[in-house]
Amino acid sequence: MNIDNYINQRSNNKCELCGSTIDLSLYTVPPETTISTEHSINTCVTCKSQLEEPASADPNHWRCLNDSMWSEIPAVQVIAWRVLHKLKHEGWPQDLLDMMYLDDATVEWAKSADYVSEESSDAVQHMDSNGVVLQSGDNVVLIKDLNVKGSSLVAKRGTAVRGISLVHNNSEQIEGKVSGQQIVLLTKFVKKNS
Repeated sequence: MNIDNYINQRSNNKCELCGSTIDLSLYTVPPETTISTEHSINTCVTCKSQLEEPASADPNHWRCLNDSMWSEIPAVQVIAWRVLHKLKHEGWPQDLLDMMYLDDATVEWAKSADYVSEESSDAVQHMDSNGVVLQSGDNVVLIKDLNVKGSSLVAKRGTAVRGISLVHNNSEQIEGKVSGQQIVLLTKFVKKNS
């Protein structure tokens, strides 16, 4: 069985990202360049064009990842993680990322693409109140009571905030969930929880 037939059979002749059955073709997950059953997925023309031209991405199209992120195919998991990671500033992708589970090898593959790296030399560095560098996914603890703007919620000192995300253009802000509500926190009011 050739690679095309194998992937078509594996995907039930559907896009492995959005489920479309129209205009399917193989997409090889970067940094790989050779079509293979391990590194290629079936995609529709819409998904493929948005993967190849990220600037043209329609965030609402990618709501389909709510289903496909649970795929058992590592290549599909990698694409779902990368797209959600790139769109996390939209809010809802961060919720999906928080639920997503990838084994260590798949996480390494997902982070291997240049555009995913947060550790680039020109990246904004986020530091907690003690000067410790914060990274996306870290857990932090509030060091003082904080009034949450636009709500009656008071985030109490000592509250743990798990799986933070970084505000990419502001080194003094991070995002996280407190009492089920996604809020922006100032880094000077948190400390990294090891």
